[in-house]
Parts: sequence; structure tokens; C-alpha cells
Amino acid sequence: MKIICIGRNYAKHIEELDNERPVDPVIFMKPDSAVLLKKNPFIIPPFSQDIHYEVEVLVKINRIGKFIDKKFAPKYYEEIGLGIDFTARDLQSKLKAKGLPWEKAKAFDGSAVIGHFYPKTHFDLDNLNFKLFKNNQIVQEGNTRNMLWKIDEIIAYVSRFFTLKIGDLIFTGTPSGVGAVKPGDVLVGALENNEAFKINVR
Repeated sequence: MKIICIGRNYAKHIEELDNERPVDPVIFMKPDSAVLLKKNPFIIPPFSQDIHYEVEVLVKINRIGKFIDKKFAPKYYEEIGLGIDFTARDLQSKLKAKGLPWEKAKAFDGSAVIGHFYPKTHFDLDNLNFKLFKNNQIVQEGNTRNMLWKIDEIIAYVSRFFTLKIGDLIFTGTPSGVGAVKPGDVLVGALENNEAFKINVR
């Protein structure tokens, strides 16, 4: 399994981090060791003083594909979910300033929260609401209609560079509202009215 992540896919998130709007989807990867094991807390790593949550809609690939046409992309996934792309923002800023890769800030152990998956037929994928609560307060609220690149476009684009395999996951980008976590925080993700995950931070 590989984890393919799309950055800068919501305009307001691009603005809040003062980033440049990309011409093509920004792609980065996380290894399978980044997956936070079920029921485990997220432990803030010692190398960062500014870990941010980024809630994202997830897509689970269900067949092998390469150079997938956008119109055929729906055949390559049956389930969607919700997760968190934890980011060491202070480390990422230093790496970006030097033009270096982001892996240390994005792909560290436990940085990928993967919540429950649901049949895609339960939702309108072009108008899908999702939220992140921190300590019972909404901190992020998004809708897939605001994606710069929709799910099928992402699958088509990614498959130009990487062969998609069964079980691969795609993180489709985060809306605005990202922020820091601290020990004791409780994060809950909701996909429409479904609680997709609950994470304790230590």
C-alpha cells in the first residue's frame, strides 16, 4: 500500500498559508509506516513544536490502473473515508525555505490518520460535507465542491506518474482552518453525519 497525498487543493487553504496556487496538483507521498494504528493515540514527535492537523477526504483504490482516463476513474474506487494529514509545520517551513523535500514534515510515523470507509454510493461526491472537531469545537469545515481538482481528476492525474494498486490511498487535500495540536486534545472527524474517526493527542 502507498499513500498518495494532494497538496494545495482548496483555494482558502492556499491563502491561509500564503502559498502559490499551483497549475497542476501537488503530489507527495507517505510510507505505510506513517499510518497511525487503530485505537492508538497520536503522540507529538519530539522534533516539532508545531504539529498541525489537516482533515482530508480519502479514496481507497480497488483495482490496478495506469494512465486512467478521467471518465473511467470511478471504476477504480468504491469507498471513501476521512483522515488527517498531520504536518510538522515548523519543520516544513524550514524545508520549503531551502527548496528541500517535505518528507520529514509530512511522512513521519503516525502522521496519517485513516478513519472508517463508507460506500461512495452513500454520498454526493461533488457536494460532500466534512468537518474536524477539536475538543468539541469545529476547527475545519469543508465541501468537495470547493476542490480545485475533483476526485476523478486526481486519480487520472496521479495515474500518469504512478501505477495505482489495490489498497492504495489518496488523501485529496485539506480545506482552510488548519491549526496546532497539544497534548490532551481530542480530534473527531465527521463525513456528513458519520463519525469517521476519534483521536487522542498525547
